[in-house]
Amino acid sequence: MATPRPLPLDPIAEAHRQWTSHGWGEVADGMAAVTSLVRAQQIVMARVDEALRPSGLTFSRYELLALLSFSRTGALPMAVASARLQVHPTSVTNTVDRLEAAELVKRVPHPSDRRATLIEITDAGRRLVAQATEELNESVFARPGLPPQRLRQLLQLLSEFRRAAGDFDIGDTPTHWS
Repeated sequence: MATPRPLPLDPIAEAHRQWTSHGWGEVADGMAAVTSLVRAQQIVMARVDEALRPSGLTFSRYELLALLSFSRTGALPMAVASARLQVHPTSVTNTVDRLEAAELVKRVPHPSDRRATLIEITDAGRRLVAQATEELNESVFARPGLPPQRLRQLLQLLSEFRRAAGDFDIGDTPTHWS
């Protein structure tokens, strides 16, 4: 991956300065945090997209294939996939349409619920997701951009943020990063 040329200043720090000078200093840190998260997501997704390019997968297609490959039977109901991926059912349907056209998954009737459809990974889907996972592990996940101790701190903060936003509720059970 080509390394982008760094800017001569931090645009988010400049935005923070501008926010403060325009009288919004009390929310400048929040603006900078949100903007930093969005920018970090863009940076990470560019790395992920580059790693997945040889496989022809988008990240959403990769996530669904990975989810199916981790399931005990290699198949899940569409509604369960939607819930686990935290996306709208329409998004899962669109992703399945594309993966099915590429013969990486197939729709099969649910064995005990006539109203439900299962998404089942094919052998080709298993092979492709295994290759894509190797590439992601090697070129993205092994070098996320922070040393291990700082990475754990980031995970702890993001877990706290997500929980406070209602992303999950595990009661008093500590999370992995607590």
